[in-house]
Amino acid sequence: MSDSAAETALLAQMERLAPPAVRLGCRLIRAGDEALLLPEEAAALPARRLLARRASGAARALARSLLAAEGMTSVVIGRGPAGDPLWPTGFTGSLAHDDEMAVAAVARKADIASLGIDVEPAEPLPDEIAALAVMPDDVLEGVDPRLAARLLFSAKEAVYKAAYPLDGEILGYEHIGVDLARGEAMTARGRRMRLSFCLLPRIVVLAVAEDQPASR
Repeated sequence: MSDSAAETALLAQMERLAPPAVRLGCRLIRAGDEALLLPEEAAALPARRLLARRASGAARALARSLLAAEGMTSVVIGRGPAGDPLWPTGFTGSLAHDDEMAVAAVARKADIASLGIDVEPAEPLPDEIAALAVMPDDVLEGVDPRLAARLLFSAKEAVYKAAYPLDGEILGYEHIGVDLARGEAMTARGRRMRLSFCLLPRIVVLAVAEDQPASR
């Protein structure tokens, strides 16, 4: 499959995930994508290895194209102390990549409090990682059993990205409960998330935060 065909196939599935206020995109990571980092972005990543800078360049260029569709041009997407991307005033967003594909999501804060995205290959999750990520109360029903643990792992990554800008807390897998059957997640603080996802051609999960933590 060509690069453009791979992107088109994934984007077609991703477009089913988002509410109208969210813009999503994907880009296959290519040799030279490290050059897509703006000087200020590159300066924030001086110690990262080439492949990480290449993936970051692909993801940030993709996010800038989504922001341009919202009228924001020449936007620098910096990096916070915890490694989180820094978005222009009035916007929320999220970046992710696996070894081959970068994805991004952006929305106006007037419409979405916060969001998170994650991408993973459509392959079973190694048992040693599943043992860390899957908690007894997590619900994995309703999806392909071969991919359920990988999907849950990806969902927790997306939830963390959506929760951190709101609550400023470092969350472990044990701090996030996921119900794949209902498309819901909740953090230990009581922050409820809506989940939407696709399994093929790659696993992509979008987590959208509610405005306020749920009462417990």
